[in-house]
Amino acid sequence: MALRDGKIQKTIYSMIIPITIENVLQMSTGIVAMAMIGRISVTAVTVQGLCSRLTGILWCIFKGLSIGTSVFVARYYGAKDMERMKKISQQSILFSALLAFILQIFIYFQGGIFLKLFNPSNEVMQDAKLYLQIVSAGLVFQAISLTTVGIMQGLGDAKTPMTISFIMNVVNIIFGYILIFGHMGFSEMGVKGAAIALVIAQGASAALNIYALFNRDGILYTMRTREFFRFDAGEIGQICKIGTPSAFEDLFWQFSAIILTKVVLSFGEVPFAAHQLGLQAESLSEMPSLGFGVAATTFVGQALGAGDRKLGKSYVDEITKGALIIMSIGSLILIFFPRQVMQLLTDERDVIELGAIYVRLMGFIQIPQNLSRVFNGALKAAGYTRLPMLVAGIGLWGIRIPLSLILTYVFDTTIVAIWIVIAIDQTFRFILSFILYKNKKIFEKT
Repeated sequence: MALRDGKIQKTIYSMIIPITIENVLQMSTGIVAMAMIGRISVTAVTVQGLCSRLTGILWCIFKGLSIGTSVFVARYYGAKDMERMKKISQQSILFSALLAFILQIFIYFQGGIFLKLFNPSNEVMQDAKLYLQIVSAGLVFQAISLTTVGIMQGLGDAKTPMTISFIMNVVNIIFGYILIFGHMGFSEMGVKGAAIALVIAQGASAALNIYALFNRDGILYTMRTREFFRFDAGEIGQICKIGTPSAFEDLFWQFSAIILTKVVLSFGEVPFAAHQLGLQAESLSEMPSLGFGVAATTFVGQALGAGDRKLGKSYVDEITKGALIIMSIGSLILIFFPRQVMQLLTDERDVIELGAIYVRLMGFIQIPQNLSRVFNGALKAAGYTRLPMLVAGIGLWGIRIPLSLILTYVFDTTIVAIWIVIAIDQTFRFILSFILYKNKKIFEKT
């Protein structure tokens, strides 16, 4: 039993550690890229911020399909049904690329309709439309990358996506620096250069991910070109059935973030800055835990595919223990050293003092927040992707958003009241996720 548990732990952390490193790389690159854009102009920052709202929505769609793919790949891999695994992988890549191409055409010609919702100035509107038209060229690349990452994660391979992510981020920074500021013979392009650099990086990522699947060691190595471009409506329907709820789960977050941003902005610049930097501080703490949910989906899916429910339960138990240990450390840091954490991000005293309240509050809900990811990951592996979607919908739109709006515009409370609502929402969703996980009894024979 000890040997078995040790092997399970090794398998789990062989996936969690690369995912953590990948997330840290992405966050670091995002900070560097934003720093470069911030040195162009205030308009450039606004342009990137507005366009990221739309691209974030599209990301949710492709991420949902990626999760659906990952669930089936893990299941078939566990069952050793390699032909079905190859088929679902091929269909997912093909469908995601086609859907991205259709959306790319729409965004290129009609993206301005979305931008008008924010009522931007003429200068911002003009630059934002150009930025959107350029980044729309990378939608197919993004869709392919997300899908192939989902495939590899379903196989339990997190090292390859981590390596490719590192290369993509380096490419983005290098080309961003060259094109934004005008180096190595290129003229200074500003925000246009940032968009082009992003598309180049996405193209490099897509090419490397495709190579990983089709090289001699890849799972699609033996697939012929003619076979690859054949659609199977049945397989695509399965992917959409499992993946669509996950897409809506992420969309709930995207739309709620837009409304909550408007609410927080109403309190003034200092509370808004404290909130934004508090989010950054919290993300530093929870970064190691983000891989636990992915690991639960992958390894529980493989165990269920193999018909070994006891193994699936062992995976959840070990993942839960790991999440508890790591998040306990993060929670203690946020609870007892909130000012020190904020001081890493700013030297504005007012922002530090107010942001420390947010950081401490979030410290108390780090454990339930991240255990929810584990339970939701196990539910997704069993095919219950609608349940995490419902949990997110009820928590965000039944608690967080309505209470925030009421407390802000009816009772005229402080920003701290909104942060308490966020903590209540996270706690509620943990309880609901745990109840649903226990109720479904996915590791008991039916």
